[in-house]
This record gives sequence, C-alpha cells and structure tokens, in this order.
Amino acid sequence: MILELAGALARPFLTALDAETAHRLTIAALKRMPAHDPAPDDPRLEVELFGLNFPNPLGMAAGFDKNAEVPDQLLSLGFGFAEVGTLTPLPQAGNPRPRVFRLPADAALINRFGFNNEGHAPAHARLAARRRRGVVGVNVGANKDATDRAADYAAGVSAFADVADYLAINVSSPNTPGLRDLQQRDALDDLLARALAARDAATPRCGRKPVLLKIAPDVTESGLDDIVRVARDRRVDGMIVSNTTVNRPHSLVEPAAKEAGGLSGAPLFEPSTRALAMTYARVERQFPLIGVGGVDSADAAWTKIEAGASLVQLYSALVFEGIGLVRRIKTGLVRRLDKEGLRTIAEATGRRVSDWAG
Repeated sequence: MILELAGALARPFLTALDAETAHRLTIAALKRMPAHDPAPDDPRLEVELFGLNFPNPLGMAAGFDKNAEVPDQLLSLGFGFAEVGTLTPLPQAGNPRPRVFRLPADAALINRFGFNNEGHAPAHARLAARRRRGVVGVNVGANKDATDRAADYAAGVSAFADVADYLAINVSSPNTPGLRDLQQRDALDDLLARALAARDAATPRCGRKPVLLKIAPDVTESGLDDIVRVARDRRVDGMIVSNTTVNRPHSLVEPAAKEAGGLSGAPLFEPSTRALAMTYARVERQFPLIGVGGVDSADAAWTKIEAGASLVQLYSALVFEGIGLVRRIKTGLVRRLDKEGLRTIAEATGRRVSDWAG
C-alpha cells in the first residue's frame, strides 16, 4: 500500500513528462527498490504450467523491462510472473524519438520503439546475477538488419536458456519492417524448427525450457489456421495472444491516434480477446495460452481467462491505473471465484470461448 501511495503521488509528475522519459524514470526508481517476497496470494489463484508454479495468473508483459533491469522488483509488486525483453542479439537504438504516445481519453498507447535494447550480453549478465525467485520469461527477437532473422531467434533461445524460466518468440511486433512476415506458414515453420532445436541443444546443460510463440491480433482466420497448425506440428509449449495492433478503431478520439505504430490498451481488448478465443478453439488443449491486450480490471482479466487464457499479462493499463491495479485485479479474481463457486482459477479457463470465437 505504501508503494501504491508513492505511485499515486508520483503519477502527476510522470504524466507531465513525455512517455518515454517517464518510463525510464520508473525503471530507475524500481532499480532502487529492494526486491522482496510479496505477500502470499490466495492459493486458489495458483497456476501450474510448463512445470512452473505461478502464484497468481497476472504477469507483466514484455516491453516494460526491455533490458532485464527489474524483474525481481516486478515480482515484489505482486505479479505472478514477469517477461523481459524483447531482446535482440546485438544492441540497437530502435526507431527515432518520439516513438511512444499516450492517448488518455482512449486509455491507450501507441508505440513504435522498434526493439530498442542493449542486446543479449548485458541482459544475460543481469539475469545470471539475480537470486532466482519467481517466474521470469525472456522475450527474444531479431535485429532489424539481420540477414537471417530465424538465426537471431535461435541465438536468443540458446543465449537465455540457462537464465529464463520460459522463452517467448516474438514474431508479431509491427515496428520492425517485415517481422510479421515470419508468421507466414513456411517462414514460421523454419523459424520454430531452428528455435526449438536450439532449446533442445541447451537442454542437457539447462533443463528443458518452455518455448512460447507470441502472435499479432491482426492475422486473418486462414493465417491463424496456418500459425496454429505449425505451432502444433512443431509442439511449441504455448502461445501468447496477442501483441499490439496496427488497426485504428473509429472510437479513438485522441489526435495521437494518427501516429504510426502498435496500439495497446483498452481499444485492443476486444480484438485481442477474439483472437485469443479463436486460437484456443484451434489449439484444442494441446498447449496453454497467455492472454494479453487491454487488461485493465479484474473483469477484463476474468474475461480473458474465460476466453481461453491460462495466464494473463498487462502493461499499458499501469500507465493510467498505477501499480495498485495489480492488487485490485487479484482481489477481484478471488471475489469472482467466490461468486462462481470455483476451487481454482484454472477451472474458469475456456468457459466462454464460444462467446468470443463466433
């Protein structure tokens, strides 16, 4: 509660700054916060997946902690897991600033960062130095100028297999030209084959690490058919649905809506939830899904779970709601379990797929 109060007091100052500067100040503040074990969650929120124990289903999505600077601090704030990255083999500056825009009236963000990060080596050093507590995933990508992008993903899996609890293959960012083409069937099949081979090669020294595929919400139904078919044939361990969208709903009112980049936040909730349910229907319980996009309340998180998610992630809503949102969502999920008479959060997964999949 003290941290929530501090965050509430700091928010007017942070919102007066441009969004990227505010983000860097937030990371700097978290780095100064000692990591500690959070208060125990209600045991009914616990989720067992991939041989991992998640104390609750709510995670920090990739994009917030790009360089693996504060994963333990995020866990201390009450997240059930944290995903760092996206990380590319070599450092890259990303796209020119300004490249992230708040849309407060729409409860949304637009970003066109372009995988700005310090590269594999510094992030690996930070992760290797941390005291292993909680679940931390690593999201990997390809350098913009890579001639063999699939090789960059395999390199990411190999580099982080010894320090990650799971690995996420990000082929869905709209801010690296041509990256989403890797979701096409043949390209995806080659990429996953090489990434999973890198995982298998690392297994004797690191143990078998789950590999998840993160996709865009904008794929066509036939494109989703191909993606899921390849993912099932290659036996990935899970999928993350979804990344940001390049579409712009007519409901947007902020002038910044015209900016190029990926849209996240409240307007992403419906398309990402539809994509989640459609994916769940196609996966046929062969592997679990993580639902992302527009999670800004316990009701939104519960809807994602009923639409097929075993875990959920958020990021953009914290900009508008503050860190107290984590506690409020977990409290709301427990109340929903009470109301529905369910013993575990897993019992709710997929109960309303047909409402969203059509």
